[in-house]
Amino acid sequence: MAELRDYTRDLHALAELASQPNQLETVLHHALAALRDVVPYDLAAVLALEGEELIVEVADGPLANERVRRHRLRLNDFPTIVRALETRKPIALEQHNHAGDEGDPYDGVLDLEHGHSCMVVPLYAADRSLGIITLDRMVCETYRPEAVELAGVYGQLVSYAMLFAEQSRLLDRYRLALKEQNRLLVEESGGSQACRAIESSRSPQLRRLAELAKQGAASDMPILIRGETGVGKEVLAQAVHAWSGRVEEPFVKLNCAAIPENLVESELFGHVKGAFSGAHRRRPGRFLTANGGTLLLDEIGDMPLSAQSKLLRVLQEGTFEPVGSDEMIRVDVRVIAASHADLEKAITDGRFRSDLYYRLAAFPLELPALRDRLEDIPVIAEQFLEQLAKRTGRGPWTLSDAALDALMNQSWPGNVRELVNTLERATILQPGGVIDATHLALGGNATAGPASAADDNLAKMLPLHEHERRYLALALRRTNGKIYGTDGAAQLLGLKPTTLQSKLKKHRLKN
Repeated sequence: MAELRDYTRDLHALAELASQPNQLETVLHHALAALRDVVPYDLAAVLALEGEELIVEVADGPLANERVRRHRLRLNDFPTIVRALETRKPIALEQHNHAGDEGDPYDGVLDLEHGHSCMVVPLYAADRSLGIITLDRMVCETYRPEAVELAGVYGQLVSYAMLFAEQSRLLDRYRLALKEQNRLLVEESGGSQACRAIESSRSPQLRRLAELAKQGAASDMPILIRGETGVGKEVLAQAVHAWSGRVEEPFVKLNCAAIPENLVESELFGHVKGAFSGAHRRRPGRFLTANGGTLLLDEIGDMPLSAQSKLLRVLQEGTFEPVGSDEMIRVDVRVIAASHADLEKAITDGRFRSDLYYRLAAFPLELPALRDRLEDIPVIAEQFLEQLAKRTGRGPWTLSDAALDALMNQSWPGNVRELVNTLERATILQPGGVIDATHLALGGNATAGPASAADDNLAKMLPLHEHERRYLALALRRTNGKIYGTDGAAQLLGLKPTTLQSKLKKHRLKN
């Protein structure tokens, strides 16, 4: 009875170890040591099947040495081993098995007498052969049937451990491959480009925002990005992800305004099969897809109230339940929300939860409109045309001074999105080379210089301080930011340098 208890305890301990794929070598050593208590041996070895060879993975017992541990067997040289693998049954070898061409598996490695105790235990899973366990004793007798049966039970545990470890290694390789693919996708989709776009800004206001965003990126707290439509909120979100410690993890986005209200929860939290009509299979949802990374919730103000409460729970507890399931799922996701809407008014109107707003707005970032950073237009235009040429194989393009002046003299109500759409349309009209003002098709506001009739129209359309700001920004662009001396902006405008400095400070065009 005591031996049975010990045997049962050993099997239980091995089963526990076998479920830990990173402990395979430990499992194999424990399995062989435990087996020795019920099936005596002087040498026990686990050999893994690789192609047509059996290679020693682990060896135990007084006869185990470095020659044994480096030993390899050609499978076709040992018909008895082949038979054990085919029948899936352990075989206790007898003296006649070692006679003739087959010989002993350790001939030339160990000096064992013919007729010594020897056993081959097959290792397998489903229809796959994984290898064998060999057991050898220096005594000349055949292993008893009950010992063979016990060895087969241990062999199944070892097979389970080997298969689990193999699957774990495959999953690790797939995970690393997917991680690298995600890194490349993030880079191709604009991660590095977003950083470059923000960091190369000539706007003091945007440069200060970039420094603030980098500080926020270092934490895991939610971020709320606000700004007009088309101002580049997604670009800033991509940059925050790229600056964070999650850069190699997924960057996932969801436009809350583009999803039907009844499907927002499913898109965010996933659903189980049969959760609703049309749910023919389980779906993970954006939170699970973004696990470990960043989730951008664009137009957060359009999220239904029912989904807002579940979102708040994820932000506070890191858990959620898929639609139609009571299973609790834990995730680690950094949430960035973006909105052009007046969320404070939405709270007053009862369309947005105040507790969710204060959770999201703990670290707010306000993106300025393009009309407030006209000095960035040349940089944005140059980067967009460069990226378009790489992406399409067309071009390359450059902008004439007249084209740049025309771009600088627009109000851009659609912000950066309107600007890049204008440039892309121009590249269709001009397949390559220099893009002129005529290619931009900007109408009366596309000007060639600061003193044209179009500028008079602009002055009538815009407040005086805005017109002055654009005029100063254009002067800075023409002089590459130079203020003093010959060819400086002060000389170009006929102003004293100190007067120009004061005006630039007032319009926040210089730090």
